[in-house]
Amino acid sequence: MWRGERQVLAGVSLSVAAGECVHVLGANGSGKTTLLRVIAGLLTPEQGTVEWGGQATRKRRDEWFATIGYLAHSDALKPELTARENLAFDVGLRRRIHDQEIGAALGEVGLAHAQNQPAGFLSAGQRRRLAMARVTLAAAPFWILDEPYTNLDSAGAALVAGLLGRHLDAGGAALVAAHQPPTIPHHVPRRVELPS
Repeated sequence: MWRGERQVLAGVSLSVAAGECVHVLGANGSGKTTLLRVIAGLLTPEQGTVEWGGQATRKRRDEWFATIGYLAHSDALKPELTARENLAFDVGLRRRIHDQEIGAALGEVGLAHAQNQPAGFLSAGQRRRLAMARVTLAAAPFWILDEPYTNLDSAGAALVAGLLGRHLDAGGAALVAAHQPPTIPHHVPRRVELPS
């Protein structure tokens, strides 16, 4: 993968199995976010393929997008919509969602009290929790998380670790780019380090 005159990724090969978390790490500018965006199908590499179940994801884009829950650096929330409306809108694009599911997800991430507040009025940490609620509600087997602990206090970081642990326990898989190794209950992430 090139960005202008600079080669950002070269010769990267990795796999993620059910029940496994792979931790991608590297210095700033090493290509962690680019790698996650390529895997998520948001960038097209000059060479190489991303495969799921032995088939190239480019040939089955809709199916692939339904398979992943993606959390980017940006929380991608609509600031004028409430926390509840953001989840209903985003997840509603993927599948039918019931109001009780939204309420339960908001409670799980500690935002039940803020469900009717516009996302633009939430703190950065609260927005990150809301974005994680969106990932969990996507009901996708493969999570791609870019710096999921950004803006979170210790309780928020523990919450994300618990959500990841439950996802892996249920047979889900996760690819996490983070500067610090994720601490996940009962799981030790496999490390993949990108060269500087």
